[in-house]
Amino acid sequence: MSIPSFGLGTFRLTGQAVIDSVKSALELGYRVIDTAQIYQNEADVGQAIAESGVPRSELFITTKIWVDNYAADKLIPSLRESLEKLRTDYVDLLLIHWPAPGNGVELSEYMTALAEAKKLGLTRQIGVSNFNIELTRQAIEVVGKGEIATNQIELSPYLQNSKLTAFLKEQGISVTSYMTLAYGKVLKDPVLADIAAKHKATVAQVALAWALQLGYAVIPSSTKRENLASNLLARDLKLDAEDMARIAGLERNGREVSPAGLAPAWD
Repeated sequence: MSIPSFGLGTFRLTGQAVIDSVKSALELGYRVIDTAQIYQNEADVGQAIAESGVPRSELFITTKIWVDNYAADKLIPSLRESLEKLRTDYVDLLLIHWPAPGNGVELSEYMTALAEAKKLGLTRQIGVSNFNIELTRQAIEVVGKGEIATNQIELSPYLQNSKLTAFLKEQGISVTSYMTLAYGKVLKDPVLADIAAKHKATVAQVALAWALQLGYAVIPSSTKRENLASNLLARDLKLDAEDMARIAGLERNGREVSPAGLAPAWD
């Protein structure tokens, strides 16, 4: 099993907005959908998938367990609720959403429950999100090497996370990049605009192509059909060594997401 490189994110989208986004994406050829319990849109995503007519076997669906459901007696029941909302018997990938140190549930407890969900066939693969190097190490110790499929982390040209990504590569754990456009901040970057003009591409395509060329999976979201279609073209954009070096120079530790009580001590 592996992590597909290009998918649709659904963060901050609910109701008709997410239904339309998912349906448009599926019509355009997307087959990977990323959601989470805390997004409160799993039922909408499930409805959109059902109405799209795309067979479940063609899809790769990811959801994430929220911190309130980390306890051993809550994780699997909460996943079963998610599956019901998504109208499926299993997800392809199940993630722990945030490490949430100090929330009263030990890492070993929730990682053991996550592994149990896989054994029960409720998910094909398991992984983590927003884990630093030390917590990823601890998670590997609990579930075993080769069991963690991905660490989904914030990554953009402004936050390149080189220590963590190098560690994940060394461990054979895929990197999934979220917030690859840094809430749209990178879209105004003159260096990226220059590279985009050179390739007759959009700045969003350049940022996504950069992440793809580094071997990361990306899950951009949009409510606009034209942007969903445009983002897909990033898969065909090949940046040269000079482009990649110029983007490497944009690192500024520009983190957008670090909620108190949920985030770890970042590397």
